[in-house]
Amino acid sequence: MSAALPSLQELISLRSMRALVTGAAAGIGQAIAYRLAEAGANLVLLDVQEEALQSAAEALRKRFGVQVLTARVDLTRKEEIDAFWSHLEGPVPDILVNNAGIFPFEKFENLSEGLYRRVLQVNLDAVLWMCQHFVRRRGKQGGVVVNVASIEALLPFMDGLVHYGVSKAGVVALTRGLAREYAHKGFRFNVVVPGGVLTRGFRGVLKEVLRGRLRFLLAGRRFLQRLPARRFAHPDEVARAVLFLCSDMATYVHGALLPVDGGFLSA
Repeated sequence: MSAALPSLQELISLRSMRALVTGAAAGIGQAIAYRLAEAGANLVLLDVQEEALQSAAEALRKRFGVQVLTARVDLTRKEEIDAFWSHLEGPVPDILVNNAGIFPFEKFENLSEGLYRRVLQVNLDAVLWMCQHFVRRRGKQGGVVVNVASIEALLPFMDGLVHYGVSKAGVVALTRGLAREYAHKGFRFNVVVPGGVLTRGFRGVLKEVLRGRLRFLLAGRRFLQRLPARRFAHPDEVARAVLFLCSDMATYVHGALLPVDGGFLSA
């Protein structure tokens, strides 16, 4: 029996595949791009930060010898998403990772329509439109989609992030709905649910703590006290989970929520 089974190297390999990653210029997205390239995938990387994106792409080309296409896309604008897909060169990506997201803090009573719409546009609407284009273009070929949500979608913890939690809860619902509808058509939809990750944005929150902002200080203390792992995650720890879901290690995983949260949701 073992002779007929694919090797571990074959299961994790993404060679001859093409992966599209949003928000790839830094943080979790950059870490995901690194691991997918290491597994052999050619990449299409999207971000609004063009200079940082180009730098990340060049590093991946030199390190792994893979093809890396980059595009500056403002995910708040559906017309830019549509234009990207219309002008995308080369084969349709086999893998889509919707990672891009923003989490501006704002008290609920002060939340403006403009900020709320922007958070939804980046965190949820863009994910929906990217998935729609992917399904249309892949057709009967099927494909793999991994969306990135947050523990705030399942267990709200931080003050000032109600709007963020709403957007990420939508990502969870979207992923599970698409999994149900398209699994039998050869598509695999799953969602990763990170906890506290030491990205540039999260480090910005930590700086507020160091400046003595009491609300951040108290929230950070409560978070760590609840967290079984007693530490924050490195972006690569999220990237490894995404690689698993993108690979043939996860061929029978559909509509799953994979927490990468140091045990936060289990506490």
